[in-house]
Amino acid sequence: MKTGLLQKTFSSQSRSPRAGIARPPPVMVKQLRIHVAQTGLSVMTARKTKEQLAEEKEAAAQVALKFVRSGMRLGLGSGSTADCFIRLLGDQVRHGALRVSAIATSKVSERRAVECGIPLIRPVRGLTLDLGIDGADEISPDLELIKGGGGALLREKVVERACRYFVVIADSSKLVERLGAFPLPVEVIPFSLPWVLDELEALGAKPMQRMIPGDLGQPYCTDQENYIVDCHFGVIEDARALERKLASTPGIAEHGIFIDYANAALVAHGREIIVLRPGHPASPLSAPEAACLEESIIPK
Repeated sequence: MKTGLLQKTFSSQSRSPRAGIARPPPVMVKQLRIHVAQTGLSVMTARKTKEQLAEEKEAAAQVALKFVRSGMRLGLGSGSTADCFIRLLGDQVRHGALRVSAIATSKVSERRAVECGIPLIRPVRGLTLDLGIDGADEISPDLELIKGGGGALLREKVVERACRYFVVIADSSKLVERLGAFPLPVEVIPFSLPWVLDELEALGAKPMQRMIPGDLGQPYCTDQENYIVDCHFGVIEDARALERKLASTPGIAEHGIFIDYANAALVAHGREIIVLRPGHPASPLSAPEAACLEESIIPK
């Protein structure tokens, strides 16, 4: 495994890249602590401007790009952060630095990939994608996610389940202590909408059907011609239990709780990239940490 590129890219440390992952120093732990508001919802550090968050999205996408290798088959996400990654990837493809193929999680991302010169492939039986890169609306410390704010949750789950390794990229505003501040998107088969709304309300949600902004009375439809219901649950105490209940409700095509999907998250926090992986403490992306990720993403 070649780690020279990553060692030059990230701040070097004296430890060997194979020595494992060190716990972050107390100062970093303090910086990473999530301050919980009276509502029980949480945010990471102080509020930032749109410009600052845009810079963080770009930074996370740039780091994710360093794990892409020629010959990979990629899963391309949807949304503003994934769009940064698609644009950066397209630059590398156009200049001949990378040769890849991809499947996108939405028609919007498909069009963006075509514009950027990224070759697209279709789903076929037996196909495993090497690496998926996508954003998220909320990320908990144990990598439970809320996704689908852009309405692409069904295809996102399909594509990201087909990825051997799935990395979430995000700005610091997406890191929460518990899911629930962001309304949970639920994709609903149109015929079943009235009954599904009743079921969601019985589960404790305040469900609202998503409408097209500025088009009075016109429902938003997904790429699969389904409806989206945005569910305001407040703090979700047990995401796994809610996931099971939603999955067993007839008429729900898919929901935006993603558990056991992400292998890692790269969260930009100012000039720093924070790495989250299941079973490991959050830590800054150092050369050893990058090498551990590279070893997981790129099999020998």
